[in-house]
Amino acid sequence: MAQKSYNINNAHRKQTQQLDVYPRFLFGPGPSNAHPRILQAMGMRQVGHLDPQFLALMDEIQELLRYAWQTDNEFTIPVSGTGSAAMEASLANLLESGDKVLIGVNGYFGNRMTDMAERYGAEVHQLHRPWGTVFSVDEIRQGLEKHRPAILGLVHAETSTGACQPFDEIGDLCRKYDCLLLVDTVTSLGGIPLLLDEWKIDAAYSGSQKCLNCPPGIAPLTFGERAIAKLKKRKSKVANWYLDMTMLMDYWGDNRTYHHTAPINMNYGLREALRIVAEEGLEERWERHQTIGESFWEGLEGIGLECFVEKRYRLSSLTTVKIPEDVDGRAVHKHLLEEYNIEIAGGLGELSGKVWRVGLMGYNSRSSSVALLLGALKSAVALYRR
Repeated sequence: MAQKSYNINNAHRKQTQQLDVYPRFLFGPGPSNAHPRILQAMGMRQVGHLDPQFLALMDEIQELLRYAWQTDNEFTIPVSGTGSAAMEASLANLLESGDKVLIGVNGYFGNRMTDMAERYGAEVHQLHRPWGTVFSVDEIRQGLEKHRPAILGLVHAETSTGACQPFDEIGDLCRKYDCLLLVDTVTSLGGIPLLLDEWKIDAAYSGSQKCLNCPPGIAPLTFGERAIAKLKKRKSKVANWYLDMTMLMDYWGDNRTYHHTAPINMNYGLREALRIVAEEGLEERWERHQTIGESFWEGLEGIGLECFVEKRYRLSSLTTVKIPEDVDGRAVHKHLLEEYNIEIAGGLGELSGKVWRVGLMGYNSRSSSVALLLGALKSAVALYRR
């Protein structure tokens, strides 16, 4: 048989160089620098997503996630996607059209939760607080009493502001008003105190690239018994096929039924990240982040810079730093990247141009990071005062 000839368009056939990415100090709100052990694990050979070796690894990931979150929830898995995929999975599975939802908005990610909930047909109500502040128990109580929602959505560690929401009494209130408590823990898991079962949190999600130091692309998700009960009582199918947890339960549960091809090497990385958390121990890890955070705050004060959030509600994993009115914030950001290979980030939404966001998370939460950051910031701020 004669070989067929094809008319190939070579306009986009580019000969490129082998990838060589210059290393950075990732001191922004994420991704953070991956621990070398995690990168090594991700470079291991692939196996199939139903291979007995991988199935055993799945069990280990689930158990280690339960430790990191301090929960006994049976349904605790990593979602194939970034933290926003796990956020959407939570809302897609727990909401049906017409459900009332109350969402606390005191930063950028409360607004994102609102947007997603509206897309799934929920009747969304909001509680508002100024960015950088947190909600009181009384404000939560009043909101639940007024709106009687099926779900209360709150952000534990608001990445856009650097504020940490306390959860004392909130879980009890949600049970009193027959409401599920859904919590964003993207910037808190593995870095600051987080006690899902003790706080009576019904559902939570997180990301891999913050305090866990795993590259983005896989996202922890957990549903407690009350959340599972609501999911199983749905009158309609989950509106997102890929994120339908009623099907994924059969893959991550005893049946191991195929749903989609899991990201094998991302799971390798997450397993190693969680192993590192367990080796250090949660209390030790939380204390380290707090100590390093306070050291950074003291250093900022020493070079004439202020934190945006009141100290008692301040995240130790991510600090928002006020940009002085006489300093060119963008120029400082650019200078740090070009001269020191340091990445930090500017503000989002209402805080755009007003703050820098600086993350000292997981592997990056150490004294050498603080010394490098403070020295570079001091130099850059002095250089770009107007």
